[in-house]
Amino acid sequence: MSNAPRASQKSRDTLEYLRERITSGAWPLNAPIPKEPELMEMIGVGKSTVREAVRTLANLGMLEAIPGSGTFVRARTPVTSILTQFLADHDLEEVLVYRRSLEIEAAQHAAVHRTEDHLSRLRAALARGEDADRIASEGCQASTETDAFHHIIVEASGSTLLLDLYMGVMTVLQNANRTGQVILGTTAATMQFDHRAVYEAIAARDVRDAAHSMALHVDRDLGLATDMLDFAPQTERATSLIDAGYDPQPR
Repeated sequence: MSNAPRASQKSRDTLEYLRERITSGAWPLNAPIPKEPELMEMIGVGKSTVREAVRTLANLGMLEAIPGSGTFVRARTPVTSILTQFLADHDLEEVLVYRRSLEIEAAQHAAVHRTEDHLSRLRAALARGEDADRIASEGCQASTETDAFHHIIVEASGSTLLLDLYMGVMTVLQNANRTGQVILGTTAATMQFDHRAVYEAIAARDVRDAAHSMALHVDRDLGLATDMLDFAPQTERATSLIDAGYDPQPR
C-alpha cells in the first residue's frame, strides 16, 4: 500500500510534465513528441506510466498517436478539442462568421503586440505563398502557407485564449474544406494581395487598417461551396468597405 501513493504521484507528475511541454510550446503544434524510450529516460518513469499519460492527453485531443509515425501534438489545451466537437454540431455558416470575428480581432491586436520575429515569420509565409501557379494548381483547397500566415497573426495578437478559440474553429473549417463543403472563394492573386495588405498594416502598427484589410480579406476568403459558384464573391460587408473607399493598396 505504501507504493500506491508514489505510483499515483508518478503518474500525475508524468501527465503534468507532458502537458507543460505542450502548453508552453516547447513541443510545437503538429510536431512529434519524443519517442517513448526518450520520455522514460527524461522523466525517470516506466513504460506503462508514459503510455498512460500519453493516452490521457490523446483522449483530451492534445496528442494523436499515428501507428508507424509517432505521437503528434494536436492542441495546446483541451479547449481546442472540446470547442471543435461543440462547433461541429453548428451550421458551417455560423462557424465562418465566428472565424471572421476572431481573425479581425486578432489582426487589430497583432498590430499592437507583434514582434520583429512575428514579422519575419509573416514575410516568410508570404514568400512561400506567392507561388501563384502552385497555389492555383491546388484548386479550391486552402494552402498550408495560407493557414500558416493566419496562424502567425493570431499568435502575434498575444492572446492565448484567442489562439485556442481560433484553433478550434479552424479544425472544423479545415475538415469541411477537405470534404468540399468549404472552399477558397478567391483567386490566388487576390488572396496574396489581401495578405500583403494585412501584413503591411500590422507591420506599420496601423490598427484601423489591420482591422479593415482583414475584414475585407475574410469576407472573400473561405465560404460555403454552395454560395461560391464564382470566384471573388463580395459579401455585403466587403462591398460596403469598398464603396466607402476602403480598398487597400500595398504601400
